Amino acid sequence: MRTRITELFGIEHPIIQGGMHYVGRAELASAVSEAGGLGILTALTQRTPADLAKEIARCRGMTTKPFGVNLTFLPSVNPPDYPGYIREIIDGGVRIVETAGNNPVEYLPVLKEAGIKIIHKCTAVRHALKAEAIGCDAVSVDGFECGGHPGEDDVPGLILLPRAADQLTIPFVASGGMADGRSLVAALALGADGINMGTRFVATQEAPVHDNVKQAIVRAGERDTSLIMRTLRNTERVLRNAGVERVLERERELGDTITFADIADDVVGIYPRVMIDGEVEAGAWSCGMVAGLIHDVPSVGALIDRIMTEADAIVRRRLSALL
Repeated sequence: MRTRITELFGIEHPIIQGGMHYVGRAELASAVSEAGGLGILTALTQRTPADLAKEIARCRGMTTKPFGVNLTFLPSVNPPDYPGYIREIIDGGVRIVETAGNNPVEYLPVLKEAGIKIIHKCTAVRHALKAEAIGCDAVSVDGFECGGHPGEDDVPGLILLPRAADQLTIPFVASGGMADGRSLVAALALGADGINMGTRFVATQEAPVHDNVKQAIVRAGERDTSLIMRTLRNTERVLRNAGVERVLERERELGDTITFADIADDVVGIYPRVMIDGEVEAGAWSCGMVAGLIHDVPSVGALIDRIMTEADAIVRRRLSALL
């Protein structure tokens, strides 16, 4: 299958594994790339730029195929050493960067000068148009269904994707609700050039997270996620658990007077406890509504093969039979 995304990134299948905190490590990224998709390392999971350099080298030792690095620009009193991370990305020979969070315009010139292709994560068409205007090569359009931060507009993929197709000239991938061959064909029909999967890739054998996390996703249904931090306008879709219920209760109690400090115990520092130690009830961790479509924990290679086989069958048999 050839799309503008496969051509842009030099990959076999139009399937991207998005950056995920404490998940986007070499084991998963290399497996996705080896299976013909685009694996992504998560820069800020690595404590320092030097640690990222080691992870890039480790990933390169596991695959000769293209992979990228996610760099999320966060508002912070003490921001990460972004120039240092970028230096290691360039020195490590990485040619694809997924940016997210704040506008990456400040860092685009040095990345572009190094010949790096940029795909920026967006939750609204207006943000995607801005990314196009500042020189991003592609965008990931995240619908309301997605795990993590879906923005504040609450527009689902069935509307957001064709709106993006109407407005954008650069390639884009669909994110949020993507799990199988049906997702891929639907995304292409709506105008996207491929799909970005997060939660689905967490529930794979190569994902470097505790098995409790994978099984929690398998057990979850489409109604088992919640939106937290709406009152702070920092909305995040997470898997419902005891910690999340505590956050929601505080939001109900405090309303517009709530501060981040009021919920920090159930939000800050949670990922190591969940992803490494398997404490899935410890607090808030990102999970998409797509959990309702996830029923097993296959290898990455088996998953991608299954997606492409299913997509081929839908296009060649079911859709063609309707004409």
